[in-house]
Amino acid sequence: MILREWRGRAEPGRADAYPAHFRARVVQELRHVPGFLGAELVRRDLGDAVEFTVLTRWASMAAIRAFAGEDAARAVVEPGAVAALRDYDELVTHHEVIDSVAPDAG
Repeated sequence: MILREWRGRAEPGRADAYPAHFRARVVQELRHVPGFLGAELVRRDLGDAVEFTVLTRWASMAAIRAFAGEDAARAVVEPGAVAALRDYDELVTHHEVIDSVAPDAG
């Protein structure tokens, strides 16, 4: 499994705009992409901005390239995200998941 990481920053007064876009657009589109395994949206307060990190899980780099294009390191940023964010990373990072731990059932 591959973890794809991307970050964008919003003005504190507009911090609700990107999560709304993520839920309404991004999640709905990703659910239909072959090889997409899930996503998390996390945030942290930087004082002068709110930073969002999007972590998506993928079956393979081939699945990511089918989604993002041959330059898999280039971020896929929709116009709605551009409008919601002050700035964002143009590149993403990819990490191979070597262990994933869940709590014991019980």
